[in-house]
Amino acid sequence: MSKSIVISIDAMGGDHGPSVVVPGVAKAAQALPGVRFLLHGDEARLNAELAKAPAARAVSDVRHTDKFIAMEEKPAQAMRRGKGSSLWNAVESLKAGEAQACVSAGNTGALMAISKLILRMGAGLERPAIVANWPNMKGVTTVLDVGANVESDAAQLVEFAIMGAAYHHAVHGSKRPTVGLLNVGSEEQKGHEEVREANAILRETNLDFDYHGFVEGNDIAYGTVDVVVTDGFTGNVALKTAEGLARFFSNEIKTTLTSSPLAMLGAVIASRALGKMRQRLDPGRVNGAPLLGLNGIVVKSHGGADANGFFSAIRVAADLARSDFTAEIDRNLKRLTATAAKDGEGLSGVESQGASE
Repeated sequence: MSKSIVISIDAMGGDHGPSVVVPGVAKAAQALPGVRFLLHGDEARLNAELAKAPAARAVSDVRHTDKFIAMEEKPAQAMRRGKGSSLWNAVESLKAGEAQACVSAGNTGALMAISKLILRMGAGLERPAIVANWPNMKGVTTVLDVGANVESDAAQLVEFAIMGAAYHHAVHGSKRPTVGLLNVGSEEQKGHEEVREANAILRETNLDFDYHGFVEGNDIAYGTVDVVVTDGFTGNVALKTAEGLARFFSNEIKTTLTSSPLAMLGAVIASRALGKMRQRLDPGRVNGAPLLGLNGIVVKSHGGADANGFFSAIRVAADLARSDFTAEIDRNLKRLTATAAKDGEGLSGVESQGASE
């Protein structure tokens, strides 16, 4: 990782603010040579944390603001009152070219709204998507969208497939990712019209990934494909269900292993293995969810992340900044447009049809 980059940080975002952000930056300073940081937030609080973390101090510049967006603030309010806040300034530094990526653990809705307002969408893309890194039996599945768009037409689902494949290649290293559309069955005739139409487009277009076809919910955990594409409503329900099940199984295991002295002895012996299993069960364990489709790299860290979790989000941002992520998306969008034009329909026709439904 030799390319030097700058990452802009909303240092006041999340449940813990500078007390987690700065230690996360310190970990990144040791693990990611050549990366520098712009820390946006309260100068006094940041300097107090940086005094305890010389590794972070050496690679960070502080940009003072005493204004920040609360975690419970509505996106519309954040857009009206957020100018000059740590989140707003972090994104604006990306737009100004001072940084190559932005990371925030702050309010998700506000981050999405402000990023879209300041950065706009990338050329040829209609809507952003939020990515989840989902543990499976083979490694990690990239799942999108998991909450940015309640409904998505066929053209948007195809865009998500292109963005998701480029992301998986950049972050997880798959040279030619496999992509599937989430559906209620694998048969061609199943699913609603938008999913079937997106399936047809992906089958007819020669893109830089291998299109598998329809997959079902259990295929996410099986690792049947590298990338699973769906609308934000379905993806968010699936993600929250998986997170809830992970906590349920964790609690059940804890209850069982504390039910008797013998069980407690077994728990002590197996504690390390049980800890690894608990981490594997949680879809949020690979922290750092990019807001794909924007004209810039913005990564959302979990609001309750600890220093290790925030460092994980920084690593995702650095991997994307050092990849040909945006160029890969652009290549595939051009191929999609060329294929649609050859078929006599044109991509804009597909988009118009989806928008009119």
